Amino acid sequence: MSSSVPVIVRLLASSVSVAHRAGKIVRDVMSKGELGIIEKGKDDYQTEADRSAQRCIIASLSAQYPKLTIIGEEESSGNEGEIANDWLVSEPDKELLSLKCPANLQSIKEEDIVVWVDPLDGTSEYTQGFLEHVTVLIGISVNDKPVAGVIHQPYYKTMVGSEKIIGRTIWGLQEAGVGGFTPTPPPDSLVITTTRSHSNPAVEKALQVMNATQILRVGGAGYKVLLLLEGKASVYVFASPGCKKWDTCAPEAVLAAAGGKLTDICGNFYKYGSSVTHPNKTGVLAAVNNELHTYALNRIPQELKDILTNK
Repeated sequence: MSSSVPVIVRLLASSVSVAHRAGKIVRDVMSKGELGIIEKGKDDYQTEADRSAQRCIIASLSAQYPKLTIIGEEESSGNEGEIANDWLVSEPDKELLSLKCPANLQSIKEEDIVVWVDPLDGTSEYTQGFLEHVTVLIGISVNDKPVAGVIHQPYYKTMVGSEKIIGRTIWGLQEAGVGGFTPTPPPDSLVITTTRSHSNPAVEKALQVMNATQILRVGGAGYKVLLLLEGKASVYVFASPGCKKWDTCAPEAVLAAAGGKLTDICGNFYKYGSSVTHPNKTGVLAAVNNELHTYALNRIPQELKDILTNK
C-alpha cells in the first residue's frame, strides 16, 4: 500500500475490502443455520453474524490503522480470543487507491478519524428472512462529520454475463462521488421509505403530512438510503428515536457524496465525534437532493419536531 496515498483514501479502500469479507461471514452464519440470537432489548436483537462480522471489521482495520477510534454497535467482552486468519483483511481495494482526495482531507491523520461500524444493519430482517434489507455499514468521520462511507449488501445478486455475482459494495467520498453502482434519478411522484417494524403515532403522523403517492416500509437505515440512491424512493422519514450513529454515519456519507442530504427530523446534522452519545434521538430525515429534503422538512409539523426535541 502506497504511503503517498492520503489516509482517508487508504482507509476507504480498506473498508471496502473489509466490508466485503464481513458480508461473506454474514452469509456463512445464515448458511449454517445457527444464528445464536440474543435479545439485547425490546425489538433489538443480536446474532452470531453481528458479533463475528464486527470482530472481522474491527480487527482488520485496527491492525492497519492502530490510531483510529472505532465504535461498533456490538459490545465486546474483550475475551473473544484470536481472530481466524481468513477474517483478517489486509489488502485494500486497489481501484479506490487512485481516488482524488479532497484538499481539506489530504492531511488528516489516523488519530483525527472516528469510524462507526454496524456489522449487520437490519438484524431483525436477517432473522426473519428479509435478506435484501441487510447491509454492512462502515462510516468514516472527521471533525464530527461523515466524510466517507461503505454500504455492503451481502445478499445482492446480479448476473455479469453467465456469472452470478453475490453481494455488492457501494462507497462514497466527500467531493469524489460514489462508486459500486450508478445513481438513478428519483421517481416522478413522491415515494417515501420508512421503518418496517418500529412505527408509532409520531412516525405515522409524519408520513401522513407528506402527501406521498407510495410508502415503502423496509428494514435497515442502510437499505432505506440505497432505495433513495437507486431512484426507488424520494425521501426517508423516521420521526422517532431508535436509530444510532452507526446506523446513519455511512449512509449519510454515501448519500451526501451523491448529492443527497441526511439530518434529524428538525433539519439538524448529527455529530459523529468520539465523545457523542450514540442514539439519534430526534429521528431521521433524508432525501436524494436538497429540494426534496426542504420539502419534507417543511411538511413536518412544528409540534412533532418539538415533541422529539424535548424527549
